[in-house]
Amino acid sequence: MRLLFIGDIMGRAGRDVVTVQVPLLRERLRLDFVVANGENAAGGFGLTRAIANEFFASGVDCITTGNHWADQKEILSFIGEEDRILRPRNLPAGAPGRGAGLFETRGGERVLVINPLGRVFMEPQDDPFAAVESELAACPLGEGADAIVVDMHAEATSEKMAMGHFCDARATMVVGSHSHIPTADAQILPGGTAYQTDAGACADYDSVIGMEKFEPLQRYTRKLPTNRYAPASGPATLCGVFVESGPKGLAIRIEPVRVGGRLKQSLPEI
Repeated sequence: MRLLFIGDIMGRAGRDVVTVQVPLLRERLRLDFVVANGENAAGGFGLTRAIANEFFASGVDCITTGNHWADQKEILSFIGEEDRILRPRNLPAGAPGRGAGLFETRGGERVLVINPLGRVFMEPQDDPFAAVESELAACPLGEGADAIVVDMHAEATSEKMAMGHFCDARATMVVGSHSHIPTADAQILPGGTAYQTDAGACADYDSVIGMEKFEPLQRYTRKLPTNRYAPASGPATLCGVFVESGPKGLAIRIEPVRVGGRLKQSLPEI
């Protein structure tokens, strides 16, 4: 199976590169399933129904989120009925929506997607490791699912790496999101799980993690907030991770994906 995970989509620039490139990538890489993190898609903060529908129409199969999942309050009115959008799995009991989902590809294969939220340097939620363990136990790789994708939305690289090793041999891929910078550690762990600490963002990289530079610089150099953060609006780079799995659902290949914008391009050969 060929899987693509797309990192945090930042504002209109990120949305534009995703909606243009995903159909091309699906064809060129012969993708079976596409997961995209959409928690920053609406002006940098949250996700709306209209934007989610744009992503689905372009070929995204599942949208994950993170700590900004509920910044657009309208999501509370539809996330309970839209199974293709996930909120963090380890929120307290009673949160609307769900944090994991089992999906079927066009070829009939089953893909489990799990969306844990880290606790280090972030507002603490329930234990992400216990939440992921619960999903892996209920739907084991090779039995309940043909592939398992874990989007570990977290600040600390150590917590992301720990989740990768925690899931090794039990998930097809564990990819970090939230940091908005693509890391250079794409690898297959000893047990066969593909791992990258952060997929990076789909954003204009002439920015500060996807935001227009002026406001962050004011806050860092003068300690003077002057306005809201706003997503940078120049040409964006789609950043993601491509993984190919073998017959048992474990990874046999992992490659970074960077298309468009100002970052050095990287596209797997098929």
